[in-house]
Amino acid sequence: MHTARVTSIVIPAHNEGRVIGRLLDALLADTSVSGPDIVVVCNGCTDDTARVAGGRGDRVRVIEIPTPSKHQALRVGDEHARGFPRLYVDADVVVGAADVRALVGALERNRELLAAAPGRDIPLGGCAWPVRAYYRVWQRLPAVREGLFGRGVIAVTEAGHARLAALPPLMADDLAASLAFGPGERRVVEGARVVVRPPRTWSDLIRRRVRAATSSAEFERFQAARRAEVPEEARAAEVPERAPGPRPDRAPEPVSEQSARTGTADLRALLWARPALLPGVVVFVVAALVARRGSRKAIRDQDFSTWLRDESSRQG
Repeated sequence: MHTARVTSIVIPAHNEGRVIGRLLDALLADTSVSGPDIVVVCNGCTDDTARVAGGRGDRVRVIEIPTPSKHQALRVGDEHARGFPRLYVDADVVVGAADVRALVGALERNRELLAAAPGRDIPLGGCAWPVRAYYRVWQRLPAVREGLFGRGVIAVTEAGHARLAALPPLMADDLAASLAFGPGERRVVEGARVVVRPPRTWSDLIRRRVRAATSSAEFERFQAARRAEVPEEARAAEVPERAPGPRPDRAPEPVSEQSARTGTADLRALLWARPALLPGVVVFVVAALVARRGSRKAIRDQDFSTWLRDESSRQG
C-alpha cells in the first residue's frame, strides 16, 4: 500500500551527468525533508550520472540498471516509487518544486483529471535561425499547445498510472501517454512551467524530427492494430461518460482514435492569424519533409529502438 499523500518523481536517465544536476537542484529547492520522493533510474549509463544524482543527498534515491532502456527504467522506477500523484520527468529538462506542487494541486482539485503537464518554456537564444523559426511555428500548433507531449514532464493519478501501465513499449512514449487520455482527463497547467532546451543546430533539429517521425509511425501502427482488434461498436463505447463521484478504481481503456498530426489546415490557420510567420512555416514544412525522408529506412525496417539523440541541447 502506498503512503498517503506522498508525491513520487521518477527520472529515467541515460548518460545525463552533464544536465541532471540542474533538474535535481530545482526539484530540491524550497522543499522540506519530507518533500517529494525522488527516484533516479540510471539505465545503461557509462558516465557519472549516478554519482551526480547520488551527490544530492538522501532525498534522491538512485537505482542503476545495466540496460539502456527508458521503458524499462520507468518500470523499475515504478517499482521503487512510494506514492501518488506520480511524476515522470526527463533528466534533460528543468522543472521546479513549486511547479510540481502546482501539478499535484491541479490533480487533487479536479477528480476528473487523470494526467497533467506544465506549460513549456523553450529558450531559443544561441539557436540557429532555422531552429528559432521552426519552434516559433511549432509552439503555436493546436496539438502542441494542448497535448501533454514534448514537455518532458507528466503527472498522473493512480488511475492515470494504470492507464499508462497498459501501454506497450513505444518510442513515442510521451505522445502515447498524452493520447491515452481524453481531453477532459488531461490538462496543461500553465501555472506550472518546465524549461525544455531545443537543439541548437539545423542538423540536430533534423535528428529530433527524424526520431519523431519514426516514433509517430510506430504509434500509428499501434493504433491501427488496436482498432483492428476492437469492433467498431466497442470502440464507440470505449470511454463512457463518467458519473459524478470518486474516481473509479479501474481506469477506462486508452483513447486510440486521437491524433497529434499537424495538417495543412493547421498551418493555413496559423498563417491567416499571423502572416509574419510565413518564413517559419516554410522552415517547418522543409523540416517535416526532410524528416519524413530520413525516417523511411527505419520505418521500413521496423527499427523503433534506435534513439537519435540531440547532444547540442545538453551542453550543461
